[in-house]
Amino acid sequence: MKSKISPCLWFDHEAEDAARFYTGIFKNSKITDISRYPDAGQEIHGKPAGSVLTVAFELDGQSFTALNGGPIFKFNEAVSLQIECETQEEVDYYWQRLGDGGDPDAQQCGWLKDKFGLSWQVVPKGMAEILNDPDAAKSKRAFEAMLKMKKLDFAALQRAFAGEQT
Repeated sequence: MKSKISPCLWFDHEAEDAARFYTGIFKNSKITDISRYPDAGQEIHGKPAGSVLTVAFELDGQSFTALNGGPIFKFNEAVSLQIECETQEEVDYYWQRLGDGGDPDAQQCGWLKDKFGLSWQVVPKGMAEILNDPDAAKSKRAFEAMLKMKKLDFAALQRAFAGEQT
C-alpha cells in the first residue's frame, strides 16, 4: 500500500543517479517510474526535452520522489532521513554505504551527509530508550558518550549507560 505522505527530494540534475544509489543500498527497493521533461515550458524550467524530470522510487517500501529541479535549492541538516538499525553490523553497513563519497566533516552523533548532500541519521534500535531512561544519570552518561561519536557504537553507548568505563 502506498503511503499517503511521500518525501520529494530536490536535486539539480542528479535525481536518477541518486535514486539508483539509494535503491542499490536498501533491500526491497526499486525505481518505479521515471518521467521526462517535455519540450513545453523550457523557458521556465530550462531543461532539455527528454531529460529526467522525476524518479519515483521505494526504499524498503517507503515511497520517494526525486526531482531534477535545478540548482536553486540545496539540502541542509534541517531535514534528515532516519534509519533505525537492528544490529551494529547494520549501522556499520548503512554508515559506510551512505557515507561513501559524502562529507566526512558533516558526521556527528549518528548523522552523516551523503554524496548528494542529503543528511541521514543511522541509529541503533534502543537508542531512544537509553536516552529517555527515567534514571537521568544513566541517560546523561549515554548522551555524553554519543556526543564524542561520529558513527554510533551501541555497545559503547550501553556501557556508558551502565556506568562501565569506556
